[in-house]
Amino acid sequence: MKSKILILFISFLAFNTFAQWQPAGDKIKTKWAEEIDVNNVLPEYPRPMMERSDWKNLNGLWEYAITKAGAPQPANFDGQILVPFAVESSLSGVQKRVDEENELWYKNSFTVPSSWKNKKILLHFGAVDWESSIWINEIKVGTHKGGYAPFSFDITPFLNKSEEQKLVVKVWDPTDKGYQPRGKQTSDPRGIWYTPVTGIWQTVWLEPVNEIFIQNVKSVPNIDNESLNVQAATCGTSFGDYYEVTVKQGGTTVSTGKAVAGEALDISVPSPKLWSPESPFLYDLEVKLFSNGKVVDEVKSYFAMRKISTKRDESGIVRFQLNNKDYFQFGPLDQGWWPDGLYTAPTDEALKYDIQKTKDFGFNMIRKHVKVEPARWYAHCDKLGILVWQDMPNGDRSPQWQNHQYFNGTELKRSPESEANYRTEWKSIMDYLYSHPSIVCWVPFNEAWGQFKTEEISEWTKSYDPSRLVNPASGGNFYHVGDMIDLHNYPGPAMYLFDGARANVLGEYGGIGLALEGHLWATDRNWGYVQFKNSKQVTDQYVEYAEQLLKMIKSGFTGAVYTQTTDVEGEVNGLMTYDRKVIKMDEERVREINQKICNSLRK
Repeated sequence: MKSKILILFISFLAFNTFAQWQPAGDKIKTKWAEEIDVNNVLPEYPRPMMERSDWKNLNGLWEYAITKAGAPQPANFDGQILVPFAVESSLSGVQKRVDEENELWYKNSFTVPSSWKNKKILLHFGAVDWESSIWINEIKVGTHKGGYAPFSFDITPFLNKSEEQKLVVKVWDPTDKGYQPRGKQTSDPRGIWYTPVTGIWQTVWLEPVNEIFIQNVKSVPNIDNESLNVQAATCGTSFGDYYEVTVKQGGTTVSTGKAVAGEALDISVPSPKLWSPESPFLYDLEVKLFSNGKVVDEVKSYFAMRKISTKRDESGIVRFQLNNKDYFQFGPLDQGWWPDGLYTAPTDEALKYDIQKTKDFGFNMIRKHVKVEPARWYAHCDKLGILVWQDMPNGDRSPQWQNHQYFNGTELKRSPESEANYRTEWKSIMDYLYSHPSIVCWVPFNEAWGQFKTEEISEWTKSYDPSRLVNPASGGNFYHVGDMIDLHNYPGPAMYLFDGARANVLGEYGGIGLALEGHLWATDRNWGYVQFKNSKQVTDQYVEYAEQLLKMIKSGFTGAVYTQTTDVEGEVNGLMTYDRKVIKMDEERVREINQKICNSLRK
């Protein structure tokens, strides 16, 4: 009888917790919004590139409050918010604006599992937009500036002896009133500009580690000499400590190697199976850290053997190459926005869906446009097999955009604070994503938005990661630096400049619009670069543009980006509706022409 009462009580609590949350507002939503369990929000392991067995997810219902900037922590909070959905989103359950004059507060409590006794406890934030301050049990443990890369704190000294630990987070985000990278966010959403995103928007989690542990694992493949370069960053190591790397293929050990802590290691990968969108093979990687001859930490990772480069063909045109073979890169501009979660996909299945549909459409590449995704998005790209061009989110102001002129564009003169922040965030983003094989290109600037010191930034990017391509300024302003020149033209493809020394790409074109009633973010202000009335008309126009592009490949294009994967807020030029419920074109016809483009340089 007591057990039945206990079960009923737990069920009542679970129901009551769920009843306190529901999506806010009346905007369209994806089908995955209905699958959210407030007691199990985004439960998947958040860092697939470096996995440990023990961790604890802190996502779920927290308390929130919005106060004037500079005000002390409020005594009373305004209500509940579902973490990790931004406060402006429907799925947060709040859907309120914050702006630069206010600050957003979060409060939560958690317990540390008893099995973690005598361990260091790390508190991880996947991403918080933009400036955050963190308290543990009333002690401020740190601050962080940056909306797109993960960060963490060792909170061990600040935990109390009781079971319950108090966590408070304060966030300030000036959106377009500040200099920081922000992508498409604006305080006045319209056209190509979208709703602000403030606060926690990726998973918050705890992790136990030993006093001596592995902080990061960076891997770079070299298919030409059949090896993998591994660098394991460690914490707490001393003279004599070392790490061991094991490469596995389907459970079978391929090779092993050891190096002292702090040293890079080249490990053999004989007769490697190469990774490509057509065959996305991944090797398993195990890293163990030894101190005094004993294993003190171990993590699981993975890598791929693939090479991205450029080479001049027999006609004298510089072409992209994948694994030393000419390869045309073709994919959609992917904003990564959601009508219900804004920056945050409702579920991991939703996060994966857009990538899989991109593959279904016959593309081999995605340009991740002025946004950085959670680590699991890149892991899905690695596993499904798709190339990624990774943009730096735009920020600050824009100088004059001169996209039809060669090498004389105007550059922004940033303040010292703005420039320092850009450099810090760009490096953090590259460090965060460095080992993902799907990423083949870094894009520091887009269409002159916040563009400054282009040559210096591009050359630093290339020197920091020589294993990938650098697209210095997608759409201009143009300087003779990096691996390519990237033209933008709407609606149809066009080649109005040509660079004989670098690869030539069409970084944006298309934008074919179709507004579908019942799937619109707003009914009164929708637009595309060109508008049509039905799916056949849209598909016909898509195929016509694609056939034009196909002819231009012979003239020199070696990569192209179609705008775009989905509708986003007022933009109705997606291959899919914003709620992902309707494919707007004839998928088979799109796939057929896309495959011709992707295979155009194959021999």
